[in-house]
Amino acid sequence: MTPPSFDFATAARIAFGPGAAAQAAPAIRALGRRVALVTGADPRRGRWLAEALESLGAEILPVSIPAEPTVAMIEEAVARARDFGVEATAGLGGGAAMDAAKAIAGLVPQPSGVMTHLEVVGEGRPLTAPPLPAVAIPTTAGTGAEVTRNAVLGVPEHGRKVSLRDPGLLPRLAVVDPELTRGAPRAVTLASGLDALTQVIEPYLSCRANPLTDALCRDAIPRAMRALRALMEPAPGAVADDAAARADMALASLFGGLALANAGLGAVHGLAGVAGGRVGGAHGAICGRLLPHVLRATGEALAERPDARAQARLDEVAAWLGAALEAPAPEAFDALQAWIDAQGLPRLGALGLSPEDHAPLARESLASSSMKGAPVALETGALIAILEAAS
Repeated sequence: MTPPSFDFATAARIAFGPGAAAQAAPAIRALGRRVALVTGADPRRGRWLAEALESLGAEILPVSIPAEPTVAMIEEAVARARDFGVEATAGLGGGAAMDAAKAIAGLVPQPSGVMTHLEVVGEGRPLTAPPLPAVAIPTTAGTGAEVTRNAVLGVPEHGRKVSLRDPGLLPRLAVVDPELTRGAPRAVTLASGLDALTQVIEPYLSCRANPLTDALCRDAIPRAMRALRALMEPAPGAVADDAAARADMALASLFGGLALANAGLGAVHGLAGVAGGRVGGAHGAICGRLLPHVLRATGEALAERPDARAQARLDEVAAWLGAALEAPAPEAFDALQAWIDAQGLPRLGALGLSPEDHAPLARESLASSSMKGAPVALETGALIAILEAAS
């Protein structure tokens, strides 16, 4: 059988492994002298990198992103970066910091504002000037944003989270050091880990999957579930100091970013994008709550509209999850839901989603770019049922 044609794009360079963070400062400094260093809510976590850059002669513009970035946050940061004469950006943190660093790098050179280029609620136009170089350094294992070509931004006035997307947003360097995830709070480890798991399952099921993304996902799906169990189950209220499990989660997260950037996602992210615009919960927590219900709904849709390829892949996912959860494959999705419940992940209702939100969110999700990857189209009624079950 002749392999299908496909494209595959990612960061210009990926440095992975314990100790990889030592490569970050020299690589960033080589890209420019004036650097916007983007961190999360606590900029002190980036002090080691700022000091290393300053020792190499760099001038630092600190940018703190206290929550998932919004259009307003990015507009303010872009204005500051232009005034400072920023030549490169570095995002150190979770997906919020990395997405913000990519967005700033993309927008600083543009003659037009963010809404000109934002999907769905904006004009969605391509960037017209080459972005500044960006470096992405994750401190959580979940988003894969270090190797994606989009930046997710909140637009509160529209109640949505949508993407700024352009091939030029791919980082010049991704530095993935599992040691940087040491000490992450239990809730962060759970939510980001479920995000990573979702982001290797959905590209594998995607109708846009290709042989290269398949290879990444086949490795990462069982790896992610085993590693997440190892990190979450040792003792209530604690995360195991398990270097091997941290490394496995970091690798699964990286593989998820590579896969989703080239094969797309599915209904979990289609729903999570609109739900996340309405509630304040972590993106990974929303994805984790939706995942088992979307997998079951996909199986039900395939029973009505058979697709041999999609069914075979869904069966493989069930087998991998079942083995990692010590459950029979036919019960794997129920076992996943029970495991998530046992870890204390909040339901969507507890995150602020009301029953009145379900129908409009289901309808809005159909316009999401993530839905284009779904292996079988889920009708509005099925999407409403998923939201009800996850709440």
